[in-house]
Amino acid sequence: MHDSGNKIERVIIVGGGTAGWMAAAALSRFLNDGRRKIILVESDDIGTVGVGEATIPPIINFNQMLEINENEFLRATRGTFKLGIEFVNWGRVSDRYFHPFGTFGHDLHGISFHQLWLRAHRRGESGDLGKHSISTVAATMGRFARPGPEAKPPLREIFYAFHLDASLYARLLRSVAEKHGAQRCEGKIVKVRRHAESGDVEAVELEGGRLIAGDIFLDCSGFRGLLMGKTLNVDYEDWSHWLPTDRAIAVQTANVAPPVPYTRATAHGAGWQWRIPLQHRTGNGHVFSSRYMEEDAAHRILLDNLDGEPITEPRTLSFRTGMRSQAWSHNVVALGLSSGFLEPLESTSIHLIQNGIQRLLALFPDKPISPLERDEYNRGMRELYEDVRDFVILHYKATQRDDTEFWRYVRDMDVPETLARKMELWRLHARVFRENAELFSLPSWVAVMLGQNIWPENYDPMADSLDGAKVAEAMRDMRNRYADVAARLPTHAEFLRMSRAWADPVASAI
Repeated sequence: MHDSGNKIERVIIVGGGTAGWMAAAALSRFLNDGRRKIILVESDDIGTVGVGEATIPPIINFNQMLEINENEFLRATRGTFKLGIEFVNWGRVSDRYFHPFGTFGHDLHGISFHQLWLRAHRRGESGDLGKHSISTVAATMGRFARPGPEAKPPLREIFYAFHLDASLYARLLRSVAEKHGAQRCEGKIVKVRRHAESGDVEAVELEGGRLIAGDIFLDCSGFRGLLMGKTLNVDYEDWSHWLPTDRAIAVQTANVAPPVPYTRATAHGAGWQWRIPLQHRTGNGHVFSSRYMEEDAAHRILLDNLDGEPITEPRTLSFRTGMRSQAWSHNVVALGLSSGFLEPLESTSIHLIQNGIQRLLALFPDKPISPLERDEYNRGMRELYEDVRDFVILHYKATQRDDTEFWRYVRDMDVPETLARKMELWRLHARVFRENAELFSLPSWVAVMLGQNIWPENYDPMADSLDGAKVAEAMRDMRNRYADVAARLPTHAEFLRMSRAWADPVASAI
């Protein structure tokens, strides 16, 4: 029997934006039993960063958990589908490769497809790796379909995520949260009150003197880290020696063509540029290192490489890559930018928030908060952040570029031991081992390693146990089937319209 006397009754979320409203929507849906209060405090005067517009597939589960209909979600956020990311200029200038959601080919007799592909490649019989992925082939053709429960291979192998307008997503989540009883409180926090002995946060004080007391607080205040940083002084671990980009200039442009179902990341002299197509506009930005490039030059590179006319003024954001030494300290849990920042190269920002919320739900405490549950939360979040960190570092380390000081630095730098070990296992026999609940699975590592020309010295000797001619024939069949199925799919824009996921019927005529 649950003793209501030690139950957490008041959950206070500090800050709105994507992180705040994702938390409010999920907590009000699963924790609001009529007595518990979920209160979100935000000020209209404080803007949110709101540029993160690309996601990864687990967001589908989050929306389903909240019973948000996918087509309504796409209409509300002016969203589009995403089959993966096209990387340009990363291994060498003018190189291109695609990191798809989903798998490459099919394993045969328990042997990983990429090992068989490497063997065939050595014999000159493999075909392009991307042609063995339905997500890559469909993206290249600008086509899309959502696999239903009855879908057969290879349509069943399409995995997808979304591009979305983050501020519109926050608005949608707010309506979900308020429907489940979450309350929004307008006001600017001027003071944080702490318990004299325990050091826990007791209340936040708003301009005008109003006090909002709580049992547990979620810090969704962005880079400011109002509770975690400014109040509790939790250390921030700086990872910029591995990930030296520290600025992003963002600008929106008008669409010049129907939106494609993928993100593009184009490497420049000291960083890279994103292109994220939405229904009504395209999001663009240049992530760069101020140590290696002046802001004026970065600004010029961005504007010179846009597809359409800018419809907003470019704005610059500063950041420092890293994470808090603890994501949960005392009775405060940090979500989103207040807990850490990893550049959006693999579109993980929203996922890090989502995972933090789901982990909190799985470990939701009573009073007093158990250090064991708090430590378990921190251990899991650290593992996730470090996994993503290593995968992002891989894109920089795995380069042959030496045309600028920036690329020479990242190519030659020492990397975390966890990544160095992975790269060495790959170099020997193209083996990838997932540890714990790592976010990026085998196909992701294969896509980046081979896409950036990190060729192993050999393949797994087990691949030699299969008849080479039969394997080559099976690969040819896969390529033909993927190409045939993808060519018969509707275009991305047609699918959005057919699904009634397009927000504006007039614009859908583009």
